[in-house]
Formats: sequence, structure tokens, C-alpha cells
Amino acid sequence: MKKRIARSMLTRSDVHGIGVGYKDPNDPKKGAAVIIYSNKNSSTFLGHSSRLTTKVKGKATTVPVRIVKSGKLRSFVDYKSRIRPVPAGYSIGTTGGSGTVGLIVTNVPNAKQRYILSNNHVLNPTNSSANTETIQPGGADGGQSGRDRVGRLSRYVQLRQNQNNRVDVALSTPVRNRLLSPSYATVGILPGYVTTYRVGERLKKVGRTTGLVSGIVDSVDTDILVDYGESIGVLKFVNQTVIRGVNPVSLPGDSGSVWLRQVDNYAAAVNYAGSADGMTSIAFPVNWAMQIFRTGIARKVGTGKIKRVKTNKSPLAYVRQLTPKELTRLKVLQVRRIKK
Repeated sequence: MKKRIARSMLTRSDVHGIGVGYKDPNDPKKGAAVIIYSNKNSSTFLGHSSRLTTKVKGKATTVPVRIVKSGKLRSFVDYKSRIRPVPAGYSIGTTGGSGTVGLIVTNVPNAKQRYILSNNHVLNPTNSSANTETIQPGGADGGQSGRDRVGRLSRYVQLRQNQNNRVDVALSTPVRNRLLSPSYATVGILPGYVTTYRVGERLKKVGRTTGLVSGIVDSVDTDILVDYGESIGVLKFVNQTVIRGVNPVSLPGDSGSVWLRQVDNYAAAVNYAGSADGMTSIAFPVNWAMQIFRTGIARKVGTGKIKRVKTNKSPLAYVRQLTPKELTRLKVLQVRRIKK
């Protein structure tokens, strides 16, 4: 019976699996049944009661059915684990804590050197030009100095008190290019990044803590206060993006994760903070980071595309480009290398 109905059942949007098991798991003596995993917990939606009838060797045979309400079935990946080469979406950080690899980027136009792009507070928790080691997984996930080293802090934009901040971003240079995979967890190779995105845009991302999640751009041009704790305090950010989800989308450890456009996987925004319940993500445009560091999305050969989005119809609904003046104010600090 299971073999006869499996193909047709699995074409239904409300059925996610079909197999053979006990009619009553608590009383195996009641015999076997066809088990259907579905959004619903009643057999009436299948157009029958709790039994199916078919002919076997010319004789009518009745088979019991048990419906299990399961919802959609998903594969769960441990984004806190050690992985080589390192793709975007996995744990990264220092011995003091963990965040998320936002993207694997490269210099343009030559595309010879790859970098890890994440938040400054993830790759550079002291907010200074210290020669900070980058480990994968991060320290909160068992990563250890030396053994799990994949690179060192290279460039960053310093977080500033009593001033307007626009980005929380840094780059780490890998020990070797081949330690980094130019891909994004569960998604694969990204086509590139967009110059802007709009209010109402549907996005998705992979973060070290929440995994694969989706959200909608709730507001742009948002001025917001972000609490970094005792070491830095409360900082003001301007022209930011707020992204909301129906489930948590930004929890501790998701810092640095990058939002992609749902429709085409182009990178859109860099997450760096969130609300206490995790339902809100605070982010800035990926395009700003690319402008600041003069980088692009790393691919197996060369760099990804830049998708220039037109905003003529409703410019106020889109995040805007950094002006040349704003860009010059975002001073990129270089970390000096210590000779071994």
C-alpha cells in the first residue's frame, strides 16, 4: 500500500513523508500501518477515514493509516563546527568569542587575495590595531589559538563613541587563500552583491546561531542606538536597515552574517546587532563594505557581479549609496604585521 500511494502523496504540499510503522507505537501488538507525515493530524483531509483499502491477488485488503503532524522537514547543520575550507555562514572569531563569517571577499580588480568579511566586534573585539588572531570555530565554540587559526585581523573601521557610526566591519587575511571557500553555507556560490535594496524586500541569511532564516526589510535610513556592553558602551549608528523575521533572525553569535536577496541570492546587508528576542536584525548595506575596502564577492575564478538596482520610482524606499564625503570619513585602519 505504501509503495502504491507514495508517489501521488508526495506531490501534495501538505504531505512531507510516507512510510511503514506501528499502528499504535505504545501497543505494537496492534500491528503495522502506513504512516503519513503531514501538516495536519487528521486522516480526513486524505478523503478517507483512518484506513485504506486495496486489492492484493484479487482480494480486498484494508490497511490502517496513522497521521503524524510534522510540519516541513529540514536538515539541520551545525554552523558552530570546525570546517575547512571555511565558507560564509559558519562560526568565526577570536579566543574571546564567536560570530559569523559574513562573506568571503577578494580584492578588485585582480582577485588575487581572499579575505574573511565580518563585523569589527567579531574579528577585533578590542576595537584596536592589535595583531589579533582569527580562529574557526570561534572561541565560544571550542576554537583554540594556534590549532584553529585561519588568519589575522587585516583592516577595519573603528567603532567611535560620541560620533555617528555607519558600519561595524572588518577583514581578516587568511594564512593561505585555500583555507577559504568562495561559497555561502547551504546556498553555494553567490552571483555577487546589490548596490541597494528596498523596504519590503524579502531576504534570507545563514548565521552561526540561528542558521538559515528569512526576513523582510522593515525600515531604511534608520538612526539607532546599539549597546556594545561595558567595553565600548552605547553607540549611535545612522542610515541603518531594520530587518524583521517571524522567528528569531539575529541572536548572539549571528553578528557578521550577511543577508541575501531571497529572489536571486545577491548579497544585500551585513547584520551586526539585534533585539533581545532576536526577531529584529540591525544591518548596513554590503555595498558600503565593498566601497570601503574596495573588494568584491570571491568566486572560484575572479569576482562576482555588481547588480545596480534602479531607484528612480521610489528613491526614499531604498537604502542609499555613501557619498564621497561620507566615504572619506570612514577611515580604514590597517593592522601592522608582526614578523615571526
